[in-house]
Amino acid sequence: MAPVGLPDPGLVVLVGPAGSGKTTFARRHFAADETLSSDAYRAIVGHDEADQRATAAAFAALHRQLVRRLVAGSFTVVDATNVERHARRALLVRAQRAGIRAAAIVFDLPPELVLAQNAARVGRIVDPAIVELHLRQLRALLDRGSLAAEGFAGVYRFCDPAEVDAVTIVRG
Repeated sequence: MAPVGLPDPGLVVLVGPAGSGKTTFARRHFAADETLSSDAYRAIVGHDEADQRATAAAFAALHRQLVRRLVAGSFTVVDATNVERHARRALLVRAQRAGIRAAAIVFDLPPELVLAQNAARVGRIVDPAIVELHLRQLRALLDRGSLAAEGFAGVYRFCDPAEVDAVTIVRG
């Protein structure tokens, strides 16, 4: 796979179902202070990372911090499922207002792998029915072919775990 070229300053939107490896990827390729994680914000405003009741407050806090970072010209990664258009749109609007380009990294891995990885998580297994919903939402998005038209400067799609493991990130 060719290197993944990301804008810097820039916004990186990770897109994929729960259990697809977004957080592991973010930890491997980006500094902790560059990554805004919906799970981490749930833990801050709720009881723990899996506290779905805290989702609205968590995303409100995440979006406030995102705006601060984008206005400051800080490279930022958003680690959330982002399988719904309104979630991606909210991020893109904030980036555009700040004059920052955005890239999407899509985790389109085999459903059986995603479900197995979710089941193997320690402490925050997502209901398999929710993961299957995420998988259907991602498939519908990719089948429409509309992600590139949403306003991303680049879209990178991983379909195989070997691609995820071998990727090289280049900023510029």
